[in-house]
Amino acid sequence: MKQIVGLVLSLLITFLAAALGSMATRRAPEFYGTLTRPDWAPPSSVFSPVWMVLYTLMAIAAWLVWRERGPADARAPLALFAIQLVLNALWSWLFFAWQRGVLAAIEIVVLLIFIVLTTIAFWRVRPLAGVLLLPYLAWVLYATALTFALVRRNPDVL
Repeated sequence: MKQIVGLVLSLLITFLAAALGSMATRRAPEFYGTLTRPDWAPPSSVFSPVWMVLYTLMAIAAWLVWRERGPADARAPLALFAIQLVLNALWSWLFFAWQRGVLAAIEIVVLLIFIVLTTIAFWRVRPLAGVLLLPYLAWVLYATALTFALVRRNPDVL
C-alpha cells in the first residue's frame, strides 16, 4: 500500500507542476499560431499529448528513486527533481503568459541543466529512473532550440 501511495503522490506532485504551467498556456495555441515559426516547428496540437506522456514518465522516475532509497536517502535527487519541475512550470509563464522570450530562452537553458543533473542523479540511484527521463531531456533540448528560433524570428512579440 505504501508503494501505491508513493506513486500516487509522485503523480500528483508532477501533475500539479504541469497544471501550474498549463495555467499560463490557456491562449498558447492562438499565440503560437501568430508567431513566425521555423519549418521544423510542430503544430500546437502536438504539445499537450507529448507533455502528458513526459510528465507521466517523470513521475514514475521520481517514484522509482523514492522507492529505491526512501524519502530521507533520496532527498538530493528528489530536490533536483523538484527544482526542475518549478523551472518547467516557470518557462510557460515566461514564454506564453508574460511573452518574455529572452528570459524564457535563458530560463530554458537553466531548466536543461537541471534536467541533466536530475537525470544523472536518478540514474545513479536506479538506472531505469534515469532512462525514463531521457525522452524529457530530448524534448526540452528540442524546445530549447525552438525557443531560441522563435525569439530570433519574433523580436517584436517576444
